[in-house]
Amino acid sequence: QWYQRRVRGLAFSVYTLPCFTMDRVVSKNLFDFPLKGKAEGFIAELEAQLTAIQSSGPPAEIGKAIDELSRKDDAESRVKLLGMIRANNQGLTMMVQNAPEFKETSKQTTMTKFSVPTSHDGDFAVPVEVYTPAQLLGKTSNPAYIFAHGGGCVSGDANGSKPMLDNIAVTCGVVVFNVDYRLAPETKCPNNAKDFAAVIEYVSENAERLGVDPARVSVGGESGGGYVCLSACVLLAQQNKTHLIKLAVFGIAMIDDYCFSSPAGMTKEERNNYTVMRQVWHMIAADIDNQAEDPLLYPGKATDDILAKFPPSIVVEGEFDMFITSATRLSSRLRRVGRLLEFVVFPGVSHAICLWPSFRTSEIFTSTFKTAFEEYLLK
Repeated sequence: QWYQRRVRGLAFSVYTLPCFTMDRVVSKNLFDFPLKGKAEGFIAELEAQLTAIQSSGPPAEIGKAIDELSRKDDAESRVKLLGMIRANNQGLTMMVQNAPEFKETSKQTTMTKFSVPTSHDGDFAVPVEVYTPAQLLGKTSNPAYIFAHGGGCVSGDANGSKPMLDNIAVTCGVVVFNVDYRLAPETKCPNNAKDFAAVIEYVSENAERLGVDPARVSVGGESGGGYVCLSACVLLAQQNKTHLIKLAVFGIAMIDDYCFSSPAGMTKEERNNYTVMRQVWHMIAADIDNQAEDPLLYPGKATDDILAKFPPSIVVEGEFDMFITSATRLSSRLRRVGRLLEFVVFPGVSHAICLWPSFRTSEIFTSTFKTAFEEYLLK
């Protein structure tokens, strides 16, 4: 509410924060990595390896083509750009699936499948892959992690993330539900997020049959999947259903339309990627102009009232990620309304490094996720 008050004859306005119905979460302040403005040690070595791979051969050619096409604004170029993005993601998927770092944990999970029928955008059954670690096989009331894969919401599939999720399932002691939501531009916002939200509701409603504890259901996603997960949380908050989720983990997520602002004030990584991201949002949106303020397209534009209904949340970022500005702003808003548990920023880490197998199996990554799940989900 806005109130007019007078002090010594001067009128001024005072804004009082709205009353929220959900209790504020309590952060345990588990992570406070020192940021030095540069990559050091193990991370610097990974960055050098990645730079060498991207600077020659097919990766360099695809990277150049993506950059050139992203600077054009016609339908034909956008179709070609989509093809390049998907080819690039296929290469990353092959690298992840063949990474020796994941071989051992992939042997320690059992995969099953099911699908969730939906009708919000035609009749479609959303495929779900389930990875159960050996230590939880045959048990009931298991903690669950429902995941949305990366790829900008325009590329990739669930199975491409299996090796990384096998590692999380085994390391963290959770059953992973990997959602193969429909991609843009074939499926437009908000239907990608509705696919994911439908799986969240299905797992909750069928928890006993799935061997899941309905009081220990977590959700997450990374990059484009982080956006899908965020948008689904907005949708569930609008419907007063976020009580279904005990913990949400948003990793290096696409959040808002910051890429459409002036690049002059952006970080180096944001400037290097803003033209591609502008095109990606065009692919996701059904009508980018009419959806400009829609929090289902840009979750970072959700009102404080909606954010106050979010599940207890952890935001995970890299110091040099291309979404760091948007993530910092969202974390601040979630903290203000009492829904932020942790804002984790890995030092010296870029978007690509966040997805790199050697980083995903490193001590800093695995211990962070294990601790987060132990302290905020399993207890």
